Amino acid sequence: MDVRDWLTDYSKGDRLHSYWRWFHRRERCRSALGRRVLTFLLNRMAHKHGGYIGNGAVFGGEPVLPHGLHGVYISRYAKIGADCWIYQNVTIGEVNRVAPIIGDRCLIGAGAVIVGGVRIGNDVKIGAGAVVNCDVPDHSTVVAPPPRIITREVFPHAP
Repeated sequence: MDVRDWLTDYSKGDRLHSYWRWFHRRERCRSALGRRVLTFLLNRMAHKHGGYIGNGAVFGGEPVLPHGLHGVYISRYAKIGADCWIYQNVTIGEVNRVAPIIGDRCLIGAGAVIVGGVRIGNDVKIGAGAVVNCDVPDHSTVVAPPPRIITREVFPHAP
């Protein structure tokens, strides 16, 4: 990849490697001034791409953002598990300083909104445009409109 292609991808928000590198560096930083400087830089990087990831957001691993940070808002109180896919214009918001806890291997479709102190189980798929304000069990799918939960029974494998 030549420099021009790399700059184009970076300006679109497709290259988030440096963002996550600085994000993890801020988590390890012990200096209050250093944390403030890194928070400022991260907020500027996210704002450039039209998104926001709160200062205290906890990630089990780097989420997959296929469209970059375009329109993604993640509350600073949110907890997101490992291997989650988050598409564009997703809001993971808070109500009274309580934000969602999202399990591992979840897929959150474009334009979905998850608010309040809800728990999203592991291996959950949230469809595009869904508004989630209640708990969702493991291995479920949430679709909209109107929002409804479709559960899937998991059968153990026969020996």
